[in-house]
Amino acid sequence: MRAEAWAQAAYIVAALLFILSLAGLSRHETSRMGSAFGVIGMALALAASVWYTLHGSTLVVAGLITAAVVVGAVLGLARARVVKMTEIPELIALLHSLVGLAATLVGWNGYLQYKDIRATLGDMAGVHDAEIAIGVFIGAITFTGSIVAYLKLAGKINSAPLVLPGKHAYNLAAIIAFVGLTVGFVATQNVWLLATTTLIALALGWHLVASIGGGDMPVVVSMLNSYSGWAAAASGFLLNNTLLIITGALVGSSGAYLSYVMSKAMNRSFISVIMGGFGVEAVGSGGPEGEHQEITPDQAAEMLADAESVIITPGYGMAVAQAQYPVADLVNRLQARGVKVRFGVHPVAGRLPGHMNVLLAEAKVPYDIVLEMDEINDDFPSTSVVLVIGANDTANPSAIDDANSPIAGMPVLHVWEAQQVIVFKRSMAVGYAGVQNPLFFYPNTHMLFGDAKQRVDDIVQALPLEADHAVR
Repeated sequence: MRAEAWAQAAYIVAALLFILSLAGLSRHETSRMGSAFGVIGMALALAASVWYTLHGSTLVVAGLITAAVVVGAVLGLARARVVKMTEIPELIALLHSLVGLAATLVGWNGYLQYKDIRATLGDMAGVHDAEIAIGVFIGAITFTGSIVAYLKLAGKINSAPLVLPGKHAYNLAAIIAFVGLTVGFVATQNVWLLATTTLIALALGWHLVASIGGGDMPVVVSMLNSYSGWAAAASGFLLNNTLLIITGALVGSSGAYLSYVMSKAMNRSFISVIMGGFGVEAVGSGGPEGEHQEITPDQAAEMLADAESVIITPGYGMAVAQAQYPVADLVNRLQARGVKVRFGVHPVAGRLPGHMNVLLAEAKVPYDIVLEMDEINDDFPSTSVVLVIGANDTANPSAIDDANSPIAGMPVLHVWEAQQVIVFKRSMAVGYAGVQNPLFFYPNTHMLFGDAKQRVDDIVQALPLEADHAVR
Protein backbone atom coordinates (compact mmCIF):
# COMPACT_ATOMS: atom_id res chain seq x y z
CA MET A 1 0.00 0.00 0.00
CA ARG A 2 2.90 2.33 0.63
CA ALA A 3 3.94 2.13 -3.04
CA GLU A 4 0.38 2.74 -4.22
CA ALA A 5 -0.03 5.69 -1.86
CA TRP A 6 3.14 7.34 -3.09
CA ALA A 7 2.14 6.77 -6.69
CA GLN A 8 -1.30 8.31 -6.13
CA ALA A 9 0.28 11.33 -4.44
CA ALA A 10 2.61 11.78 -7.41
CA TYR A 11 -0.39 11.53 -9.75
CA ILE A 12 -2.19 14.33 -7.92
CA VAL A 13 0.86 16.59 -8.15
CA ALA A 14 1.27 15.76 -11.83
CA ALA A 15 -2.41 16.53 -12.49
CA LEU A 16 -2.02 19.93 -10.83
CA LEU A 17 1.05 20.62 -12.96
CA PHE A 18 -0.92 19.76 -16.11
CA ILE A 19 -3.63 22.22 -15.10
CA LEU A 20 -1.00 24.90 -14.52
CA SER A 21 0.50 24.02 -17.89
CA LEU A 22 -2.80 24.66 -19.69
CA ALA A 23 -3.19 27.95 -17.85
CA GLY A 24 0.34 29.03 -18.81
CA LEU A 25 -0.10 28.07 -22.45
CA SER A 26 -3.14 30.33 -22.74
CA ARG A 27 -0.92 33.44 -23.01
CA HIS A 28 2.22 34.25 -25.01
CA GLU A 29 3.97 35.74 -22.01
CA THR A 30 3.56 32.60 -19.86
CA SER A 31 3.79 29.94 -22.57
CA ARG A 32 7.36 28.91 -21.71
CA MET A 33 6.41 28.46 -18.08
CA GLY A 34 3.35 26.47 -19.15
CA SER A 35 5.50 24.17 -21.26
CA ALA A 36 7.88 23.67 -18.34
CA PHE A 37 5.01 22.71 -16.02
CA GLY A 38 3.81 20.18 -18.58
CA VAL A 39 7.25 18.61 -19.00
CA ILE A 40 7.79 18.34 -15.24
CA GLY A 41 4.32 16.91 -14.73
CA MET A 42 4.78 14.28 -17.43
CA ALA A 43 8.22 13.31 -16.13
CA LEU A 44 6.79 12.90 -12.63
CA ALA A 45 3.82 10.89 -13.88
CA LEU A 46 6.03 8.60 -15.96
CA ALA A 47 8.49 8.06 -13.12
CA ALA A 48 5.69 7.28 -10.64
CA SER A 49 3.98 4.88 -13.04
CA VAL A 50 7.17 2.99 -13.83
CA TRP A 51 8.22 2.83 -10.18
CA TYR A 52 4.81 1.58 -9.03
CA THR A 53 4.60 -0.97 -11.84
CA LEU A 54 8.08 -2.29 -11.12
CA HIS A 55 7.34 -2.57 -7.40
CA GLY A 56 7.00 -6.29 -6.74
CA SER A 57 7.30 -7.24 -10.44
CA THR A 58 9.39 -10.12 -11.71
CA LEU A 59 12.75 -9.48 -13.31
CA VAL A 60 11.35 -10.24 -16.77
CA VAL A 61 8.46 -7.78 -16.38
CA ALA A 62 10.79 -5.11 -15.00
CA GLY A 63 13.13 -5.59 -17.94
CA LEU A 64 10.33 -5.32 -20.50
CA ILE A 65 8.93 -2.15 -18.94
CA THR A 66 12.35 -0.53 -18.67
CA ALA A 67 13.17 -1.44 -22.27
CA ALA A 68 9.86 0.02 -23.49
CA VAL A 69 10.49 3.29 -21.67
CA VAL A 70 14.06 3.58 -22.95
CA VAL A 71 13.10 2.78 -26.57
CA GLY A 72 10.20 5.25 -26.48
CA ALA A 73 12.35 7.99 -24.95
CA VAL A 74 15.15 7.50 -27.50
CA LEU A 75 12.76 7.53 -30.46
CA GLY A 76 10.92 10.58 -29.13
CA LEU A 77 14.09 12.58 -28.49
CA ALA A 78 15.58 11.62 -31.83
CA ARG A 79 12.49 12.74 -33.71
CA ALA A 80 12.07 15.93 -31.68
CA ARG A 81 15.65 17.02 -32.37
CA VAL A 82 15.30 16.88 -36.16
CA VAL A 83 11.65 17.81 -36.75
CA LYS A 84 11.12 21.13 -38.48
CA MET A 85 8.63 23.66 -37.20
CA THR A 86 6.61 23.20 -40.38
CA GLU A 87 6.39 19.46 -39.67
CA ILE A 88 4.99 19.84 -36.16
CA PRO A 89 1.32 19.44 -37.24
CA GLU A 90 1.89 16.09 -38.93
CA LEU A 91 4.09 14.95 -36.02
CA ILE A 92 1.27 15.76 -33.61
CA ALA A 93 -1.18 13.83 -35.80
CA LEU A 94 1.19 10.86 -35.78
CA LEU A 95 1.51 11.02 -31.99
CA HIS A 96 -2.28 11.11 -31.71
CA SER A 97 -2.40 7.89 -33.71
CA LEU A 98 -0.14 6.24 -31.12
CA VAL A 99 -2.48 7.34 -28.31
CA GLY A 100 -5.41 5.85 -30.22
CA LEU A 101 -3.55 2.59 -30.85
CA ALA A 102 -2.57 2.38 -27.19
CA ALA A 103 -6.18 2.90 -26.08
CA THR A 104 -7.35 0.19 -28.47
CA LEU A 105 -4.75 -2.27 -27.17
CA VAL A 106 -5.57 -1.40 -23.56
CA GLY A 107 -9.23 -2.15 -24.29
CA TRP A 108 -8.42 -5.52 -25.80
CA ASN A 109 -6.11 -6.28 -22.90
CA GLY A 110 -8.94 -5.43 -20.53
CA TYR A 111 -11.04 -8.06 -22.27
CA LEU A 112 -8.37 -10.75 -22.44
CA GLN A 113 -7.00 -10.23 -18.94
CA TYR A 114 -10.24 -9.99 -16.99
CA LYS A 115 -12.59 -12.35 -18.82
CA ASP A 116 -11.74 -15.20 -16.45
CA ILE A 117 -12.43 -13.16 -13.30
CA ARG A 118 -15.48 -11.33 -14.59
CA ALA A 119 -17.72 -13.12 -12.13
CA THR A 120 -15.85 -11.49 -9.25
CA LEU A 121 -16.77 -8.00 -10.46
CA GLY A 122 -20.40 -8.37 -9.44
CA ASP A 123 -22.69 -5.53 -10.52
CA MET A 124 -19.74 -3.68 -12.06
CA ALA A 125 -19.11 -6.38 -14.65
CA GLY A 126 -21.44 -4.80 -17.20
CA VAL A 127 -19.87 -1.38 -16.66
CA HIS A 128 -16.45 -2.89 -17.21
CA ASP A 129 -17.57 -4.51 -20.47
CA ALA A 130 -19.03 -1.21 -21.68
CA GLU A 131 -15.76 0.54 -20.83
CA ILE A 132 -13.90 -1.99 -22.97
CA ALA A 133 -16.14 -1.47 -26.01
CA ILE A 134 -16.17 2.33 -25.68
CA GLY A 135 -12.40 2.53 -25.15
CA VAL A 136 -11.71 0.33 -28.17
CA PHE A 137 -14.14 2.32 -30.33
CA ILE A 138 -12.71 5.75 -29.46
CA GLY A 139 -9.13 4.51 -29.69
CA ALA A 140 -9.60 2.89 -33.09
CA ILE A 141 -11.27 6.02 -34.52
CA THR A 142 -8.39 8.14 -33.21
CA PHE A 143 -5.81 5.75 -34.64
CA THR A 144 -6.94 5.64 -38.27
CA GLY A 145 -8.21 9.22 -38.28
CA SER A 146 -4.83 10.47 -37.11
CA ILE A 147 -3.03 8.37 -39.70
CA VAL A 148 -5.10 9.94 -42.48
CA ALA A 149 -4.48 13.43 -41.03
CA TYR A 150 -0.74 12.73 -40.97
CA LEU A 151 -0.75 11.54 -44.58
CA LYS A 152 -2.67 14.63 -45.73
CA LEU A 153 -0.53 17.08 -43.78
CA ALA A 154 2.68 15.42 -44.97
CA GLY A 155 1.47 15.57 -48.58
CA LYS A 156 1.62 11.79 -48.96
CA ILE A 157 -2.02 11.62 -50.11
CA ASN A 158 -4.32 14.13 -51.81
CA SER A 159 -5.60 16.77 -49.39
CA ALA A 160 -8.93 17.07 -51.24
CA PRO A 161 -11.96 15.79 -49.30
CA LEU A 162 -13.29 12.33 -50.04
CA VAL A 163 -16.94 12.72 -51.02
CA LEU A 164 -18.70 9.34 -51.15
CA PRO A 165 -22.38 9.13 -52.09
CA GLY A 166 -24.39 9.00 -48.87
CA LYS A 167 -21.33 9.58 -46.67
CA HIS A 168 -23.47 10.86 -43.79
CA ALA A 169 -25.50 7.64 -43.90
CA TYR A 170 -22.29 5.64 -43.52
CA ASN A 171 -21.29 7.62 -40.44
CA LEU A 172 -24.73 7.29 -38.88
CA ALA A 173 -24.87 3.57 -39.65
CA ALA A 174 -21.47 3.10 -37.98
CA ILE A 175 -22.65 4.86 -34.81
CA ILE A 176 -25.86 2.81 -34.68
CA ALA A 177 -23.89 -0.38 -35.26
CA PHE A 178 -21.51 0.56 -32.45
CA VAL A 179 -24.37 1.04 -30.00
CA GLY A 180 -25.92 -2.29 -30.97
CA LEU A 181 -22.62 -4.15 -30.80
CA THR A 182 -21.82 -2.64 -27.41
CA VAL A 183 -25.16 -3.79 -25.98
CA GLY A 184 -24.57 -7.24 -27.42
CA PHE A 185 -21.01 -7.37 -26.08
CA VAL A 186 -22.11 -6.38 -22.57
CA ALA A 187 -24.74 -9.14 -22.67
CA THR A 188 -22.58 -11.91 -24.14
CA GLN A 189 -18.88 -10.90 -23.99
CA ASN A 190 -18.55 -12.39 -27.46
CA VAL A 191 -15.10 -11.71 -28.86
CA TRP A 192 -16.41 -11.40 -32.41
CA LEU A 193 -18.66 -8.53 -31.40
CA LEU A 194 -15.64 -6.68 -29.99
CA ALA A 195 -13.63 -7.48 -33.13
CA THR A 196 -16.45 -6.15 -35.33
CA THR A 197 -16.63 -3.01 -33.21
CA THR A 198 -12.89 -2.49 -33.72
CA LEU A 199 -13.12 -2.88 -37.49
CA ILE A 200 -16.09 -0.50 -37.77
CA ALA A 201 -14.26 2.09 -35.66
CA LEU A 202 -11.12 1.80 -37.78
CA ALA A 203 -13.15 2.37 -40.95
CA LEU A 204 -15.13 5.23 -39.39
CA GLY A 205 -11.96 7.04 -38.26
CA TRP A 206 -10.51 6.78 -41.75
CA HIS A 207 -13.72 8.01 -43.40
CA LEU A 208 -14.29 10.90 -40.97
CA VAL A 209 -10.92 12.53 -41.64
CA ALA A 210 -10.68 11.55 -45.31
CA SER A 211 -13.95 13.47 -45.83
CA ILE A 212 -12.36 16.70 -44.62
CA GLY A 213 -10.48 18.96 -47.05
CA GLY A 214 -6.97 20.30 -46.59
CA GLY A 215 -8.13 23.83 -45.86
CA ASP A 216 -9.87 22.59 -42.72
CA MET A 217 -7.04 20.39 -41.45
CA PRO A 218 -6.10 22.73 -38.54
CA VAL A 219 -9.53 22.02 -37.07
CA VAL A 220 -9.00 18.31 -37.63
CA VAL A 221 -5.74 18.39 -35.66
CA SER A 222 -7.47 19.93 -32.64
CA MET A 223 -10.41 17.53 -33.05
CA LEU A 224 -8.08 14.52 -33.03
CA ASN A 225 -6.36 16.01 -30.00
CA SER A 226 -9.73 15.85 -28.25
CA TYR A 227 -10.34 12.29 -29.41
CA SER A 228 -6.95 11.19 -28.12
CA GLY A 229 -7.77 12.71 -24.74
CA TRP A 230 -11.03 10.82 -24.42
CA ALA A 231 -9.26 7.65 -25.56
CA ALA A 232 -6.70 8.14 -22.79
CA ALA A 233 -9.49 8.73 -20.25
CA ALA A 234 -11.19 5.49 -21.35
CA SER A 235 -7.89 3.68 -20.82
CA GLY A 236 -7.66 5.24 -17.37
CA PHE A 237 -10.99 3.73 -16.37
CA LEU A 238 -9.91 0.30 -17.60
CA LEU A 239 -6.56 0.50 -15.81
CA ASN A 240 -8.02 2.17 -12.72
CA ASN A 241 -5.47 4.94 -13.21
CA THR A 242 -6.60 8.28 -11.76
CA LEU A 243 -3.98 10.32 -13.60
CA LEU A 244 -4.94 8.92 -17.00
CA ILE A 245 -8.57 9.79 -16.32
CA ILE A 246 -7.74 13.35 -15.24
CA THR A 247 -5.20 13.96 -18.01
CA GLY A 248 -7.47 12.46 -20.65
CA ALA A 249 -10.36 14.61 -19.52
CA LEU A 250 -8.17 17.74 -19.61
CA VAL A 251 -6.90 16.99 -23.12
CA GLY A 252 -10.31 15.89 -24.36
CA SER A 253 -12.20 18.90 -23.06
CA SER A 254 -9.56 21.47 -24.04
CA GLY A 255 -9.27 19.93 -27.51
CA ALA A 256 -13.05 19.96 -27.92
CA TYR A 257 -13.23 23.61 -26.85
CA LEU A 258 -10.41 24.55 -29.22
CA SER A 259 -12.21 22.76 -32.05
CA TYR A 260 -15.38 24.68 -31.17
CA VAL A 261 -13.56 28.03 -31.19
CA MET A 262 -11.84 27.28 -34.49
CA SER A 263 -15.09 26.06 -36.04
CA LYS A 264 -16.72 29.35 -35.15
CA ALA A 265 -13.73 31.23 -36.55
CA MET A 266 -14.15 29.36 -39.82
CA ASN A 267 -17.95 29.66 -39.80
CA ARG A 268 -18.32 25.89 -39.62
CA SER A 269 -20.80 23.81 -37.67
CA PHE A 270 -19.11 22.21 -34.67
CA ILE A 271 -21.25 19.09 -35.03
CA SER A 272 -20.21 18.85 -38.68
CA VAL A 273 -16.57 19.07 -37.63
CA ILE A 274 -16.66 16.25 -35.10
CA MET A 275 -18.71 14.09 -37.47
CA GLY A 276 -16.47 14.72 -40.49
CA GLY A 277 -19.45 16.17 -42.32
CA PHE A 278 -17.90 19.20 -44.00
CA GLY A 279 -15.51 19.54 -46.89
CA VAL A 280 -16.68 19.68 -50.48
CA GLU A 281 -14.98 19.24 -53.78
CA ALA A 282 -13.42 22.30 -55.34
CA VAL A 283 -15.56 23.31 -58.30
CA GLY A 284 -13.69 25.06 -61.07
CA SER A 285 -11.19 26.48 -58.62
CA GLY A 286 -7.89 25.44 -60.09
CA GLY A 287 -7.61 27.32 -63.36
CA PRO A 288 -6.31 30.81 -64.18
CA GLU A 289 -8.67 33.71 -63.78
CA GLY A 290 -6.91 36.55 -65.60
CA GLU A 291 -3.64 38.42 -65.89
CA HIS A 292 -1.47 39.04 -62.86
CA GLN A 293 1.07 41.80 -62.21
CA GLU A 294 4.61 40.93 -61.20
CA ILE A 295 6.84 43.12 -59.07
CA THR A 296 10.56 43.10 -58.23
CA PRO A 297 12.05 43.39 -54.73
CA ASP A 298 13.35 46.88 -55.58
CA GLN A 299 9.88 47.98 -56.64
CA ALA A 300 8.40 46.47 -53.50
CA ALA A 301 10.97 48.32 -51.37
CA GLU A 302 10.08 51.58 -53.09
CA MET A 303 6.39 50.97 -52.44
CA LEU A 304 7.07 50.25 -48.76
CA ALA A 305 9.32 53.32 -48.44
CA ASP A 306 6.39 55.53 -49.42
CA ALA A 307 3.88 53.74 -47.15
CA GLU A 308 2.37 55.22 -44.01
CA SER A 309 1.06 51.92 -42.68
CA VAL A 310 1.81 48.28 -43.46
CA ILE A 311 0.04 45.09 -42.44
CA ILE A 312 1.78 41.72 -42.81
CA THR A 313 -0.39 38.61 -43.09
CA PRO A 314 1.74 35.47 -42.62
CA GLY A 315 0.84 31.93 -43.63
CA TYR A 316 2.24 28.45 -43.97
CA GLY A 317 4.51 29.56 -46.83
CA MET A 318 6.36 31.84 -44.43
CA ALA A 319 6.91 28.90 -42.11
CA VAL A 320 8.20 26.67 -44.91
CA ALA A 321 10.66 29.34 -46.07
CA GLN A 322 11.67 30.20 -42.48
CA ALA A 323 11.11 33.82 -43.44
CA GLN A 324 10.09 35.02 -39.99
CA TYR A 325 13.61 36.28 -39.22
CA PRO A 326 14.03 38.56 -42.26
CA VAL A 327 10.40 39.61 -41.75
CA ALA A 328 11.35 40.76 -38.25
CA ASP A 329 14.28 42.68 -39.77
CA LEU A 330 11.90 44.27 -42.27
CA VAL A 331 9.59 45.34 -39.43
CA ASN A 332 12.49 47.00 -37.63
CA ARG A 333 13.59 48.76 -40.79
CA LEU A 334 10.09 50.06 -41.53
CA GLN A 335 9.52 51.19 -37.95
CA ALA A 336 12.82 53.09 -38.07
CA ARG A 337 11.39 54.98 -41.03
CA GLY A 338 8.27 55.88 -39.04
CA VAL A 339 5.99 53.37 -40.77
CA LYS A 340 3.20 51.85 -38.68
CA VAL A 341 3.60 48.08 -38.97
CA ARG A 342 1.29 45.36 -37.67
CA PHE A 343 0.56 41.70 -38.30
CA GLY A 344 -2.82 40.23 -39.10
CA VAL A 345 -3.00 36.55 -38.12
CA HIS A 346 -5.88 34.35 -39.23
CA PRO A 347 -7.13 31.85 -36.59
CA VAL A 348 -6.08 28.92 -38.78
CA ALA A 349 -2.99 30.43 -40.42
CA GLY A 350 -0.52 27.59 -40.91
CA ARG A 351 -1.54 24.04 -40.13
CA LEU A 352 -1.77 24.29 -36.37
CA PRO A 353 -3.52 26.77 -34.06
CA GLY A 354 -1.03 29.44 -32.94
CA HIS A 355 1.55 28.31 -35.52
CA MET A 356 2.24 31.82 -36.83
CA ASN A 357 2.27 33.36 -33.36
CA VAL A 358 4.98 30.94 -32.26
CA LEU A 359 7.11 31.67 -35.33
CA LEU A 360 6.81 35.42 -34.89
CA ALA A 361 7.61 35.20 -31.18
CA GLU A 362 10.63 33.07 -32.07
CA ALA A 363 11.85 35.93 -34.29
CA LYS A 364 11.36 38.44 -31.43
CA VAL A 365 8.42 40.23 -33.03
CA PRO A 366 6.66 42.24 -30.25
CA TYR A 367 3.39 40.71 -29.09
CA ASP A 368 1.53 44.01 -29.19
CA ILE A 369 1.76 44.37 -32.98
CA VAL A 370 0.52 40.82 -33.67
CA LEU A 371 -3.27 41.08 -33.97
CA GLU A 372 -5.99 38.53 -34.60
CA MET A 373 -8.19 38.68 -37.70
CA ASP A 374 -11.13 40.26 -35.87
CA GLU A 375 -8.86 42.99 -34.51
CA ILE A 376 -7.29 43.90 -37.85
CA ASN A 377 -9.93 43.37 -40.54
CA ASP A 378 -11.52 46.82 -40.21
CA ASP A 379 -8.12 48.51 -40.68
CA PHE A 380 -7.31 47.24 -44.17
CA PRO A 381 -9.11 50.08 -46.05
CA SER A 382 -6.84 52.64 -44.35
CA THR A 383 -3.65 50.64 -44.92
CA SER A 384 -1.08 51.66 -47.53
CA VAL A 385 0.46 48.26 -48.26
CA VAL A 386 -0.35 44.69 -47.25
CA LEU A 387 2.29 41.97 -47.49
CA VAL A 388 0.73 38.52 -47.93
CA ILE A 389 3.61 36.17 -47.14
CA GLY A 390 2.77 32.58 -47.87
CA ALA A 391 -0.90 32.99 -46.98
CA ASN A 392 -3.30 31.81 -49.67
CA ASP A 393 -6.58 30.39 -48.44
CA THR A 394 -6.85 32.75 -45.45
CA ALA A 395 -6.80 35.82 -47.74
CA ASN A 396 -9.03 34.47 -50.49
CA PRO A 397 -12.02 36.67 -51.45
CA SER A 398 -13.82 33.67 -52.99
CA ALA A 399 -14.75 32.68 -49.43
CA ILE A 400 -17.08 35.70 -49.55
CA ASP A 401 -17.90 35.99 -53.26
CA ASP A 402 -18.19 32.36 -54.44
CA ALA A 403 -20.92 30.25 -52.85
CA ASN A 404 -19.56 27.14 -54.62
CA SER A 405 -16.07 27.50 -53.19
CA PRO A 406 -14.88 24.81 -50.74
CA ILE A 407 -14.02 27.65 -48.34
CA ALA A 408 -17.31 29.52 -48.84
CA GLY A 409 -18.42 31.21 -45.65
CA MET A 410 -15.02 31.01 -43.98
CA PRO A 411 -14.01 34.37 -42.50
CA VAL A 412 -10.88 35.66 -44.24
CA LEU A 413 -8.50 38.60 -44.01
CA HIS A 414 -9.80 41.42 -46.23
CA VAL A 415 -6.37 42.26 -47.61
CA TRP A 416 -7.75 43.35 -51.00
CA GLU A 417 -9.31 46.43 -49.35
CA ALA A 418 -5.86 47.98 -48.83
CA GLN A 419 -4.41 50.48 -51.30
CA GLN A 420 -1.72 48.05 -52.49
CA VAL A 421 -1.18 44.31 -51.94
CA ILE A 422 2.08 42.41 -52.44
CA VAL A 423 1.72 38.62 -52.51
CA PHE A 424 4.82 36.50 -51.89
CA LYS A 425 4.55 33.13 -53.66
CA ARG A 426 6.77 30.63 -55.41
CA SER A 427 4.34 30.26 -58.30
CA MET A 428 0.73 30.77 -59.29
CA ALA A 429 -0.20 27.34 -57.94
CA VAL A 430 -3.28 26.99 -55.76
CA GLY A 431 -3.05 26.77 -51.99
CA TYR A 432 -3.40 23.78 -49.67
CA ALA A 433 -7.18 23.75 -50.00
CA GLY A 434 -6.84 23.43 -53.78
CA VAL A 435 -8.68 26.69 -54.40
CA GLN A 436 -7.62 29.37 -56.88
CA ASN A 437 -7.31 32.83 -55.34
CA PRO A 438 -8.90 35.70 -57.33
CA LEU A 439 -6.82 38.12 -55.22
CA PHE A 440 -3.84 37.37 -57.47
CA PHE A 441 -5.62 39.03 -60.38
CA TYR A 442 -6.93 42.16 -58.62
CA PRO A 443 -5.68 45.48 -60.10
CA ASN A 444 -4.09 46.53 -56.77
CA THR A 445 -2.28 43.18 -56.29
CA HIS A 446 1.37 42.64 -57.22
CA MET A 447 2.96 39.16 -57.27
CA LEU A 448 6.50 38.76 -55.94
CA PHE A 449 7.72 35.30 -56.96
CA GLY A 450 10.48 33.25 -55.37
CA ASP A 451 11.56 32.00 -51.96
CA ALA A 452 9.88 34.20 -49.35
CA LYS A 453 12.96 34.40 -47.12
CA GLN A 454 15.19 35.49 -50.00
CA ARG A 455 12.67 37.98 -51.33
CA VAL A 456 12.18 39.62 -47.93
CA ASP A 457 15.96 39.79 -47.53
CA ASP A 458 16.17 41.50 -50.92
CA ILE A 459 13.58 44.07 -49.86
CA VAL A 460 15.38 44.75 -46.59
CA GLN A 461 18.63 45.35 -48.47
CA ALA A 462 16.91 47.68 -50.95
CA LEU A 463 15.04 49.64 -48.26
CA PRO A 464 17.01 52.58 -46.81
CA LEU A 465 17.30 52.51 -43.03
CA GLU A 466 16.52 56.20 -42.54
CA ALA A 467 13.51 57.97 -44.02
CA ASP A 468 14.42 60.24 -46.91
CA HIS A 469 11.31 62.36 -46.45
CA ALA A 470 9.76 64.33 -43.64
CA VAL A 471 8.45 62.49 -40.64
CA ARG A 472 4.73 61.96 -41.08
